[in-house]
Amino acid sequence: MESPAENKRSAALALAILGVVLIGALVVLTVFDGDDDAEVSSDAKAPAAAAQDKGAGQAAPAGDGTQQTGASDAVPPIVTPAELTEAHQAMAAYMAGLSTYKHTDQTAAWAKPLLALAVGGDQMNRQTALPTGKDWATCQAVHCSSVGKATVVRDAMIADDLARGSGGMVSSVVSLTAVRSENGKQTRTESNSWLVTSRKEGGAWKVSAFDLYGLGNVGASDKAGG
Repeated sequence: MESPAENKRSAALALAILGVVLIGALVVLTVFDGDDDAEVSSDAKAPAAAAQDKGAGQAAPAGDGTQQTGASDAVPPIVTPAELTEAHQAMAAYMAGLSTYKHTDQTAAWAKPLLALAVGGDQMNRQTALPTGKDWATCQAVHCSSVGKATVVRDAMIADDLARGSGGMVSSVVSLTAVRSENGKQTRTESNSWLVTSRKEGGAWKVSAFDLYGLGNVGASDKAGG
């Protein structure tokens, strides 16, 4: 028959063995549970990464060619680039022509090609003219001549005059330089900036108005050869 002391030792040993078994079981459960979590996390990232790689390497399908890229694409331009070029050419030719003349010019013959570049009307007829009065008398006395050069600097406005039904209209800043000569010798250079407006009439772009935009260096002396 076992003594009480031996019984206590057996019980303590059993408890110790049971504790070791429980600790081992907890360790095994913890390790396997962590591995499962890691596998789920990796699998969740894989499809997203694959989709991102696929998107980066492939272009979106073209579809039927009616892909919408914004409402502005459906709005036609008021003036096409080709029309804008024609308007600029009419502006530059007209403004340069106004400052190109010589003392022997006759008003009708001189004005005819310029009026072809302008819309009809009394205003443009009055403005398309040679110097008059004392200025023209002085020009004839000193055998004057003038050569103009015009360049469109920038567009100030592009609009469609819906109220009047005249269609597209372009207003641009035009830089005009005129070289004046007397008795065959250059005497001065005059420069101005003008706000010139052009609109389409009879299938062609023509000047409809022009106003002084900046004073520039009007009358600045530029002696040639001396």
